[in-house]
Amino acid sequence: MTSVPNLGVHPLDNPVWAALAGPHAQFAEGGAKARRYAPDISIFAALSALDDPEAWAELGELVGPGQITVLPTRPSLPEYVPAGWKVEEAFEGVQLVATEGLKPVPDPEAVVLGEADVPEMLDLVERTHPGPFLARTHELGAYLGIRRGGALVAMAGERLHPEGYTEISAVCTDPAFRGQGLASRLVLAVAHGITERGEVPLLHAVAWNDNAIRLYETLGFALRWRPTFFAVRVPGGSEPELGQS
Repeated sequence: MTSVPNLGVHPLDNPVWAALAGPHAQFAEGGAKARRYAPDISIFAALSALDDPEAWAELGELVGPGQITVLPTRPSLPEYVPAGWKVEEAFEGVQLVATEGLKPVPDPEAVVLGEADVPEMLDLVERTHPGPFLARTHELGAYLGIRRGGALVAMAGERLHPEGYTEISAVCTDPAFRGQGLASRLVLAVAHGITERGEVPLLHAVAWNDNAIRLYETLGFALRWRPTFFAVRVPGGSEPELGQS
């Protein structure tokens, strides 16, 4: 992969926190040191600093005893997890940022998706598994879809919104319509809306999704760094199964 250099103190180093403390503050629950999206919007939470015990305590109160939340952050997180907390799962990811090679363009077939389309959006996500997408995720930004015969067969939209950047997410295509370039078209169409606002598009993917990563690189995205997505459980409570919290 091509790399984007100069990883340092930057909004994209802690993108969930940067979003919830910035442009997505209206969707945030929490306080000065720990925040999360409303549970019907996103599974993600964030700490202002991994090495701050007060931030972990605030996150525990926010999420609740025995409950699970997901922190996309540095691979070193386990070094800072307080006693009693559990790392239930960890997925290596990649963060890709648009380069000058990205050529965003609107798509004449793309339609704007909204509240009335949520059942179809959830059904498409259930069949294609692009990543977390919940009943109110569409409120985070613009979502575009392509319909064939009236049915929603592909979509993509905006999720995390750190200052100056917007993440493209929920990129998915019905299996019967793959191989037609619909995902590429929708990524470029969503990117067009982002760049028209003067912002930079970015993407996250699990590191093993080679096909998606190759597609994004072909379109003009480049690797910035490799975060890890940690599912962590708060101490106490009845400890529900992962995925049922």
